Amino acid sequence: MAGWARAVRGLLLDVSGVLYDSGADGGVPIAGSAEAVRRIKASGLKLRLCTNETQATRENFVKKLQGMGFDVSVSEVTAPAPAACHILKERGLRPHLLVHDDLVPEFAEIDKTNPNCVVLGDAAENFTYANLNEAFRVLIGMEKPVLISLGRGRYYKETDGLKLDVGAYMKALEYACDVQAEVVGKPSKRFFESALAEMGVLAEQTFRRKPPRREA
Repeated sequence: MAGWARAVRGLLLDVSGVLYDSGADGGVPIAGSAEAVRRIKASGLKLRLCTNETQATRENFVKKLQGMGFDVSVSEVTAPAPAACHILKERGLRPHLLVHDDLVPEFAEIDKTNPNCVVLGDAAENFTYANLNEAFRVLIGMEKPVLISLGRGRYYKETDGLKLDVGAYMKALEYACDVQAEVVGKPSKRFFESALAEMGVLAEQTFRRKPPRREA
């Protein structure tokens, strides 16, 4: 075994394109991926699934994975929404949410009255002109606009084809409001540092497996 492999104590796995292929039907597991996860956990390596999934709560996301045969728990998933909630509480920010309806419960404990920032996720059908314009108006009305994006992907692939990702809409708001978005999800350094802290391992003790194409 190579020296670097012997030093590995934890493994970060992307999800879409590594464990399963996304699709309108919820996705299909990639052959051998569920068994690979079982073997990783049996080996004693610490495991963290790093996902930019922002169309479901972590609980529902894990239920979907379990339904595909993956032995994973909520505590083994690092996702953008919980990280964003930590930032919002830490900085006293009250968000205007432009996210998928199924993700809204992640922000249940966050004060959303009189918004002083915008949080943007993969809102899918909620990415209408009216909704984008509403987010624009919130930002443009601030002296120092704050835009938090739960990712910056350009597009991703589902079983029925390519889909625009949150980054395209993030760039539109950045341009319109002359603001630099704070990206909470992948590939931000803070996101991966959060995953490492949750596992209790150092970066040099960790191996990351990412997909050969863009992830949702």
